[in-house]
Amino acid sequence: MTSAHRDRITILLADDHVILREMLRESLNAEPDFDVVADVGDGTALVAAAAELCPDVVLLDIDMPGIPAALTVQRLREVAPRTRVVILSMYDTPAFVQDMLAQGVRGYLSKGVSRQHLVSVIRSTVRDDRSVQISVSPAAASIDRAEERETPLSRRERGLLELVAQALSNRQIAARLGITEATVKRHLHNIFAKIGAVSRIDAVNKAVDAGLINPAQATRPAPPRPPRVD
Repeated sequence: MTSAHRDRITILLADDHVILREMLRESLNAEPDFDVVADVGDGTALVAAAAELCPDVVLLDIDMPGIPAALTVQRLREVAPRTRVVILSMYDTPAFVQDMLAQGVRGYLSKGVSRQHLVSVIRSTVRDDRSVQISVSPAAASIDRAEERETPLSRRERGLLELVAQALSNRQIAARLGITEATVKRHLHNIFAKIGAVSRIDAVNKAVDAGLINPAQATRPAPPRPPRVD
């Protein structure tokens, strides 16, 4: 029997923010036809839970510890092919949204959406196999899509890498951008994977050579001091 003919829609939540997971769980379980069967905080646990539970819907925040978002979605499709993946994230640049849709996600929503809209999207993805729901921020929608397609790095990633090029530490970058150090590390992990870098210095050099960041942002070694003459 397909999930569309069952009385309740089973949902697996994946977000590394515990309070948000708890709030979402309580809110979604209040719906008469929803049943949140589990919630997890990283990509590895998500794949394991999806393989065991085979929920109707995975509600996924892509900015989590563990495996990268694209690989998470790929593994979800392998272990639970009937599960619909709906992304709920603040990270919504057009190029990344298109990448995720190409991976087969059934919805991509900004965390700014209303509860009513989220509930509607979850129901639509289960009841209509052709339904694909997208709701991103106006700021993301205004980004030049052609520019996004020309570079493997998003604007956010390029901006973060420019701070790395200025020799700022992860803690300093986190303070500058108003994010956690763990988030900085996850962004760097994704940047390394996208451009084939093995270290921070390698990533900066590759990005400068490829024209992804402004060479003026990169910190250059100071010229050697002339020998002292007594």
